[in-house]
Amino acid sequence: MNLKVLIVDDDFINRKLLQALLKKYPDVVRDTVEAENGSEALAAIKGDGGINLVLLDVIMPVLDGKEFLKIFRSDSNNSGIPVLVLTTDDTQKSAIFELGADDFLLKPINEEELIGKIRKWAPDA
Repeated sequence: MNLKVLIVDDDFINRKLLQALLKKYPDVVRDTVEAENGSEALAAIKGDGGINLVLLDVIMPVLDGKEFLKIFRSDSNNSGIPVLVLTTDDTQKSAIFELGADDFLLKPINEEELIGKIRKWAPDA
């Protein structure tokens, strides 16, 4: 695995913690890109290319995780990119899966569980 992971979270500290955590696994993740809302995430995917996996928060300003998923999954170019939702709100779990999320983790994130899910869903990059 040699993934480029897009981290989408409106909380700067959460983004930096995830980035630091993923750097501990160079055999899994080669690079990370950050976005603080769904709108920035969509721009990053179009502009950057090469994104293999998305770690997505749900509750964000501008364009939240659910709206991001609707737009992201409507583009067939994104069909092979897994989306792992990371959130504190488990009441929206079924709605998130209906919108096209591949997996779900509650915050605070358990490192081993996150890396396990990344390995499970990661395409061969």
